[in-house]
Amino acid sequence: MVIRKISLKLKAIALSALILFVSQPLFGQSIIEDPKVEEFLNDEFYSDDDEITEDQDLSQDVVDPLADSDEGNFINKEYQKNFVMVIPRFRYDLNPHTASYSSEAQILTGLYEGLFTYNPVNLEPENAIAKSYRISRDGKRWTFTLRDNALFSDGTLITAQSFRDSWISLIENPNATYSSLLDVVEGAMEYRLGQGSKEDVGIYILDKFTLSVKLKSPVAHFSRLLCMPCFSAVQENLKAVSGPFMITSANSECFIMEKNPLYYDAEKVPLEKITIVLSDDESENTYLMNTGAANWVDSSVYVQKLLIKDCAHVSAQYGTEYLFFKNQTGRVWQEADFRAALLEAVPWDEIRGNGSFVNAPTFVYPLYGYPKVNGYSKSDITEAMFIMKEARKKHGISQDEKLVVKYAVDGGKRQADFAEILKKAWEPLGVEIELVTVPNNEYLSKIDSTDADLFYYCWIGDFADPLAFLELFRTGSTLNCSRWSNPQFDELLEKASLYTDENHFKYLAQAEQVLLDSAEVITIIHPVSLNVIDLNQVGGWYINSFDIHPFKYLYLKPVKSKIKDVV
Repeated sequence: MVIRKISLKLKAIALSALILFVSQPLFGQSIIEDPKVEEFLNDEFYSDDDEITEDQDLSQDVVDPLADSDEGNFINKEYQKNFVMVIPRFRYDLNPHTASYSSEAQILTGLYEGLFTYNPVNLEPENAIAKSYRISRDGKRWTFTLRDNALFSDGTLITAQSFRDSWISLIENPNATYSSLLDVVEGAMEYRLGQGSKEDVGIYILDKFTLSVKLKSPVAHFSRLLCMPCFSAVQENLKAVSGPFMITSANSECFIMEKNPLYYDAEKVPLEKITIVLSDDESENTYLMNTGAANWVDSSVYVQKLLIKDCAHVSAQYGTEYLFFKNQTGRVWQEADFRAALLEAVPWDEIRGNGSFVNAPTFVYPLYGYPKVNGYSKSDITEAMFIMKEARKKHGISQDEKLVVKYAVDGGKRQADFAEILKKAWEPLGVEIELVTVPNNEYLSKIDSTDADLFYYCWIGDFADPLAFLELFRTGSTLNCSRWSNPQFDELLEKASLYTDENHFKYLAQAEQVLLDSAEVITIIHPVSLNVIDLNQVGGWYINSFDIHPFKYLYLKPVKSKIKDVV
């Protein structure tokens, strides 16, 4: 997922200042700290007889918000009438096939559901519309048995045909950001590229409620992929939804979601209504939180003015903020040696905030067990000048000729700061920076059409595997907006897909090293998220590395007075 802008999360407040006001540890429940990053598949694979039911799903910590537990006892239907969330003002795309921002993904958790959904604690896959599933012994065929009581909000039954139609529609959509993730399915990439037919795509309907998927090779993270909203059950006209909530009204100030009464698990969804307010006003958002008018603020606030200090939660995200070069014919920056000269001159401490944030010397957020990759942490201007001199000589460019890097910016302060830092660093190399301004709300969609060499990006992985990052640079991927292509990189990704043991990470780490050695990306930081929510009043919300909190698990707790006999 593309992060909706780190500046909207932190609003130019230094992380060091934030930490003074938060009670949660910086890394929260980070994947990097978990000593048990489990692979779902192993060398032996499940046989066709080993069916995984909803009672045996992948989650190690399934949370039922209505269970008979201490936390569950907080739930009272009178308190579930309206939950208020504040998010940044933005033109949200709520089509799960084309949405790409993290803030859109959060909303889509309430509107759409697929075969699996995220566990709210550890984000492992939980059975959703898939009642059970089984995997063939060779790991290439996944067969899903669907619930027979799952309906769209208009009463239409959700069947195996619904999922095949949804996924085929995703593959066919030229604006679908994530469609290439289905390239793991036999025939899907060929059909997406216009080189095959729809009938050859390995998605089969065995009967009304049985779906079979044939993969090119074993894919350890396939169930994690299917948690993503884009793989949900989606109708062509988008008027009916498959998730626990549906939008009943919307305008430029807010939109309202109400419980979907036809959702198969509606009885276990505590909230009756969610009001989502669109606001970037720090003062107003802080006021809404302080007065109790908002239950969750996922937008700009004055942290220092919050009355309840421990309601501000800062956590590292499974993501990376970076700059990338768009490869264009005729530009010197499509040559790796010119890019390498620039990266040697980058003042890494300065551009990464001198330790104020979580530095990202490499591109992939390092999972437990992932091999060490040699990234960038020290600048060497002498080496940079030598590489630049040799590159000019090799490509027949005069040593005195000024080279220009066109950098696409959105008018925000953060990118302006990057530009100033790089301008000073690259001047000794005979390189100038020319700014190309692109409107903030069009920045992502106009990368391909903007005449620029350098672009800003901030990415959160959608599943706990390095492929969630490396897919952005695979040749032919719909996520690859850099146009960078490297056969060795692609080959290593293919090799990695054949393994579910330590070789999987080994080949992915080698692929990442190829990417870094090509000087294609300027890695900056691993972003942090800021959420303002009082967990003494809201249940079902947990800090996690994806910063995704499924709406179906949220509920409001009665506020208990600390004074005896007073409510």
